[in-house]
Amino acid sequence: MKVDTKSAAMKRLARIEGQVRGVAKMVDGDRYCIDVVRQIQAIKAALNGLEGVILDDHIGTCVDDALAGSSVKARREKVEELVAVMGGRKR
Repeated sequence: MKVDTKSAAMKRLARIEGQVRGVAKMVDGDRYCIDVVRQIQAIKAALNGLEGVILDDHIGTCVDDALAGSSVKARREKVEELVAVMGGRKR
């Protein structure tokens, strides 16, 4: 993982951690259910954003390296990995 990607991912994770702690306090404090659900949706959106950042980095490094290389096996493995992680068939 590139240094800048790792830094961005760690910042996002810290923010997500804070959001999760906030939801725990909301649940403990018997907050209105819909308010809790909205915060959970915000956490899911933040996780999706983090996933995108990490996938972009993976594609720009590992996948690019495999596609530029001469190993057909390595190329196939990287493509199959992406298909599996994006909801395609299981590896």
